[in-house]
Amino acid sequence: MNFWQHLPRPIIGLSPMDGVTDACFRSIIARHGRPDVTFTEFTHVHDVCRGPEIHLEALLYSELERPIVAQLYGKEPELFYMAAQAVCELGFDGLDINMGCPSKSVAASGSGAGLIRTPDLARSLIQAAKRGIDDWVGGQTLEQGGFKPARVQIFERMNRQRGVQPVSRREPVPVSVKTRLGYESVTVEAWIEQLLMEQPTVISLHGRTLKQMYRGAADWSAIARAASLVQGTGTLLLGNGDIQSLADVARRVRETGVDGVLVGRGVLGAPWFFRPKELARGQASGGMGPESGVHPNDVSLDGRFAALLEHAQQFVGIFGHKQFYRMRKHLGWYCKGFPHAAALRAQMVRMSSVEELQAVLDAFHKRPQAIADLPHDESADEASMLASRCS
Repeated sequence: MNFWQHLPRPIIGLSPMDGVTDACFRSIIARHGRPDVTFTEFTHVHDVCRGPEIHLEALLYSELERPIVAQLYGKEPELFYMAAQAVCELGFDGLDINMGCPSKSVAASGSGAGLIRTPDLARSLIQAAKRGIDDWVGGQTLEQGGFKPARVQIFERMNRQRGVQPVSRREPVPVSVKTRLGYESVTVEAWIEQLLMEQPTVISLHGRTLKQMYRGAADWSAIARAASLVQGTGTLLLGNGDIQSLADVARRVRETGVDGVLVGRGVLGAPWFFRPKELARGQASGGMGPESGVHPNDVSLDGRFAALLEHAQQFVGIFGHKQFYRMRKHLGWYCKGFPHAAALRAQMVRMSSVEELQAVLDAFHKRPQAIADLPHDESADEASMLASRCS
């Protein structure tokens, strides 16, 4: 079943971000705002098929997050063929191929945004993923598809941990692509035309080239040209880049004609971002004026701290105390937009437990100035606010 066809328009989703959109982050977002669609962090197809079990952590999810799309990356068609079957077996609603990650370690290897330079290979990955899905739908077992029994047992255990039975009805999942405007320069028309030859269900387009990384402003005029190209093809086009509010979502949809928008860094520290998305839809269609009041960040300090604590507690429940250092950047992102936020943010990068976090928040409530008077490590403060890589 192609869930994309049943989503409201414009689609307002959560963008995949490496090192950020883990199972805990996505669950908190779903509880506080619920985007129309959610993506996992990207996972290398080799790790899905043959890598250490710890790397499958990126494919953990809960039923609350649906529709949930597994994002994969790599450059080997045979591994995409296998990994696509695993995505189906794990019950995901869709499969997304990352063709946009600009990091040197990914792109230089020919994966991620590196695929923009090898369109024939990019197309072969889509073809391989679709073949894997078709063969799985046709009744092929994972062992017949190339998986070792031990790996199949891991997938079965992951399904049990989620509290669901094995997939009883084998239905195809849609294949989508997330990419950029080009490699060194904007070549969006030629690149999108190549992708359209394989008829992906969705193309999500970040408004920068690989060379730009995250510098400069996202080029939404190029995204608009891509939106014109896909009209009438059956493929949806989602825009991505520099969205800081749902008012931005509405404006970009009106200006470019995209079918929807994915929001990445604008959601950091604001799990309630998507809460008023119906108002944004009204704005996008011209049904409401600019004073309709889409202000997702207008949350009380108590509400902000409650979400922060909930996030930290759930993280420990999923990943354990030893991994708490991974929460520090998230804690820092919550600390913005209120008096002495920078001083509190600097303390967040030192947190080692939920109990320590609770104590610091209690102290801040009682005497915020006392936190502000503590030694302030500006470099740590800045580090806490750096977003991880996203495509």
